[in-house]
Amino acid sequence: MKVVATNRKASFEYFILEKYEAGIKLKGTEIKSVRTGSININDAYVIIRNNKVEILNMFIGKYEKGNIFNHDERRTRELLLHKKEIIKLGTKIKLEGLTLVPLRAYFNDALLKIEIGLCRGKKLYDKRESLKEEDQKRKAARALKNYKY
Repeated sequence: MKVVATNRKASFEYFILEKYEAGIKLKGTEIKSVRTGSININDAYVIIRNNKVEILNMFIGKYEKGNIFNHDERRTRELLLHKKEIIKLGTKIKLEGLTLVPLRAYFNDALLKIEIGLCRGKKLYDKRESLKEEDQKRKAARALKNYKY
C-alpha cells in the first residue's frame, strides 16, 4: 500500500468517528498524474448528492504529456461505495450533523483508494487540548531519548 496524499489537518479539526475505504472514478490523465505525485486532498470535502458520494475541490494536477485530453484540476469526482454504506452515511449526516472528510489517498495494488472519515467538528477548546497532549507527548519522548540507564 503506497500512500500518495494525507490530510493531516483533518485530525486536528475533527473527531474521526468511523473510517471507510472508497474507490474513485478517474480519467486516464488523472491517474497518470496521481502516479507522478501531483495530488492534494487538504481542501477537499465529500458530499452525498442523488445517492452518489462525490468529492469536491480535490486537486489533481494536469498531466504534462496529456494534450487535448487533459482534465480539469478541481473537477467533482465520484467515489465508489456500496449502496448500504451510502444510505448509512446519509442518515448519519442528516440526523447527527456529522460530515465526511477525505483522510488519505493511497494505491491498493494498482487501484487508487480514498479513505474517508465520518467526523464531528472540534470546538476551539478541544483543539487547544489536543495541542497540549501533543506537546506533552513530545516532551516525554524527548526526556526518554535523553535519559541514560
